[in-house]
This record gives sequence, C-alpha cells and structure tokens, in this order.
Amino acid sequence: MSLHPQLSLEQIDAALPQQGLFAAGSWRWSPVPLQLPRRTLRELEGLGHVLAQFQRASDAIYRRSARGKLPSWIAESLDRGKPDWLIAAQRRSDRADAFPRIIRPDLLLTANGFALTEIDSVPGGIGITAWLSQQYEKAGCSVLGGARGMIDGFSSLLPAGGAVMLAEEAADYRPEMEWLLRQLDGERSIERAESLRADDLRPLYRFFECFDWQNIPALPDYAAGNGLLEAPLKPHLEEKLWLALYHMPGLRALWKKELRAAHDERLQQLIPQGWFLRDVELPADAILPGLNVPSWQEVGQFSQKERQLVIKISGFDPTAWGSRGVFIGHDMPAQEWQECLQRALADRQRTWIMQRFCETLVVEHPIYQPDGSIAMEQGRVRLCPYYFTDDSGFTRLHGCLATIVPIDKKKIHGMSDGVLTVVSTHPTDHS
Repeated sequence: MSLHPQLSLEQIDAALPQQGLFAAGSWRWSPVPLQLPRRTLRELEGLGHVLAQFQRASDAIYRRSARGKLPSWIAESLDRGKPDWLIAAQRRSDRADAFPRIIRPDLLLTANGFALTEIDSVPGGIGITAWLSQQYEKAGCSVLGGARGMIDGFSSLLPAGGAVMLAEEAADYRPEMEWLLRQLDGERSIERAESLRADDLRPLYRFFECFDWQNIPALPDYAAGNGLLEAPLKPHLEEKLWLALYHMPGLRALWKKELRAAHDERLQQLIPQGWFLRDVELPADAILPGLNVPSWQEVGQFSQKERQLVIKISGFDPTAWGSRGVFIGHDMPAQEWQECLQRALADRQRTWIMQRFCETLVVEHPIYQPDGSIAMEQGRVRLCPYYFTDDSGFTRLHGCLATIVPIDKKKIHGMSDGVLTVVSTHPTDHS
C-alpha cells in the first residue's frame, strides 16, 4: 500500500469537534482506511442478515424454554442475576417481534476468516465510526457505508424525532453522540437516562445497559407500559452465553430446526467453540465435548499449551463489556487459571462461558507517528460492522470500525496505542 497520506493530520485536527469524540481517552490515526480481501468484504456485507436470524432463533428458544416447552435451565441461565420485572419485560408476548435494529458484532480477523466474540445491541462507537467515515470520504477515500451510512442508519431509528437516553455509566460516549445528533435533521435530543419518566411515550434510543437499572428509578414502570424503546428490553440477547449454547451438542438439533441450513453453516464457521461454565457432574463415561476430559477439575489442570481458552462473563454486569471480564488461559499462571475457572463455576449470580482462543492475523497498515511521519506497522485487527434493520426487516451494513492494536496484545479493544479507522471499499489484491 502506498504511504502517501489521503487523510492528513491537519485535516483530522481541523475536523475534530472541540469537545472531542470520546471522553475517556485517545487513539492513533491512519492516513487511509483498512483494506480487506474481496471475499472478506463480501462476507461483511452479507453477515447482518445471518446475525439477525441468529437473534430471532435465540429469542424463540428462550421463549419456548420460559414457557416450559424446552428445558427450563436455558431461560433460567439467561435470566440469572436479573430482577423479576426485567424478566417479565423480555417475556412479554406483545414484544415477541421486537428486536434490536442495530446489530454490532465483534469480529476477530483470523487465518480461517472471522471469529465472532460478541453481539452488541447497544454499541458505542456509532458516532466515531460516522465521523471517521465522513473524514476519509472527504479526503477522497471510499469506505463501507459511505460518508452518511452511519448517520442515515442512526437517523432511521428515530425518524420522527425523539431522545437518546444516555446513562451516566455511558458518559464517555456522550461527545460522539452529541456530534452525531448535530448531523441529523429534526428534533432529537440527548437526555439523562436517570431522568426517564415511566409515562414517556416518545421514541427513545436506549444508550444504557440493563444492569444499570437501579440508577434509572422509573425503568421498571416504564418497561411495564407502552414506551417505544430501541433497543428493546431483551437483555438475554446481549448474553454471550448464546455463543456457547450454539455449540452445545444437546441443542444442535434445535438450532438446525430454528435456522436455515445456509445460516447454520455460516454460524458454525463464525462462532468459536464454546462451553457454558456450570458446575455439574458428568456421568462416569462422559467427557466435555471438544476438551476430551471428564470434569472441569481436569480443565483446571491443563498445561499452558492446552489453555488456549478464554473465560468470559456472559453479560448483565459492568465488567461484561470491553475486556474487563475476559481472562486468557495461556496468558495466566496455572494457579490463577485454576482460581479463575473455579470462581466462574461457583458464581450463582452471574453466568460465565469459555471459548477457544482465536489467534488473529497480523496485518501491516500505515500509521501516523508522534512526529507526524507515517510508518508501516504490524498489528492485530478487530472489526465492528454496524448493521441497521429497516422498517421492512432488511438488515444492511452501514459502516465498519476497525481497531488495530500492537501484535503483543492478546485482547483487542480501544487503547491509546491502538488505531481506529474504518474499512475501505477497495479490496486488497488477494481474493
């Protein structure tokens, strides 16, 4: 790739809002968006519909479990730690067809394609991705979604106006949302989620996590009413546990029934093998599938080479986002690994899963240096595509944020020595 910059530091500095885009930190810049192989771009374009169908299948399984039509432990595990009013809200029959209209997966770029590590229904980064897309397009680059893809996608969530209810817990994202709303036509505002009224019937965008409900006093009464909230209060869909349940042998036939064969095949490729961490004793002749041992105690005794595994909190907890609730087995001393596994198995308030660790590809990309020069650097990539579902039910890609971190980092997230950019529509030479 040429090192000639297309988006200069001067253009970046001139375009940055006075209050910035993110309150909690900074990142590095690149002169160009990330280029991907043609096949990878095609997969990104088509993935939104598959993930939307996965969410619908998950919701159907949850509801059948809650009604006693499937084993009750499924819904009970997904409801763990949640208050009764929230469980009732996500089981409401009149909300059965309500699904998040934003789907943002976290995708690791590996030698075997994408590895899905999370699906977020209330994602940050919408404004940052929109701003980056706009700046690269102004500089002559062509990016996925174009200059207004993210802006128009978000506008479609509140087409007639309304409010973004942003919690204090998410205050770091307020600058990007303020910038985003300034790009929209119509009456849209940012308001404190903590001031939500139970009788508010305006269209509202939820920029708060359900685990923060105790700081939003009116939320239980609001959930019992007829308020128009996007994303809907279905916190079970935000649980990483679904990624482990998808691979559970006893549920395979169920997933095949709920999903089209082509979607199931794609998800098999996409979702790393995972396990629900629950402290149950296996029959004497049984083994943990894919681990080939008869007990979690033996998993705790794995060597460092065998510990190519990641323990994660499933959701509904402040540590469930970012990398705070993620523990990488081969990056921990043996004693810490054993203790982490035992804590997860013994936790009765929160649900935990374990997944195969996915080694990410090393890419080379031009990055601005502190002195303003440009150098090619190696890094590992996480892609966060943003899919929006329109009124007709069609799910379309509107933009994609790319995070590039140094190759010695095993956890990929926003950090001061990482790069935030977006994805180019122009493929690399490889297909």
